[in-house]
Amino acid sequence: MLLKIILEINLLERILIDSEICHGQHCIRSLRYPVTFMLELLSSGMTHAEILEDYEDLKKADILAVLLFAR
Repeated sequence: MLLKIILEINLLERILIDSEICHGQHCIRSLRYPVTFMLELLSSGMTHAEILEDYEDLKKADILAVLLFAR
């Protein structure tokens, strides 16, 4: 249980909020990809692999962080 909590905290550290980036929306690692945009891609049916292929600066952990944040 403790390990799961630690892993979740590590993932959530990838989600940042900065008033200077994307008008203060929650973004992935200062990459200017809002969490809402990533959720829209996922809800449109894109797979993790397709997103990672289209957005090469993203990592699998970024997508997992978005899903955890949205939970």
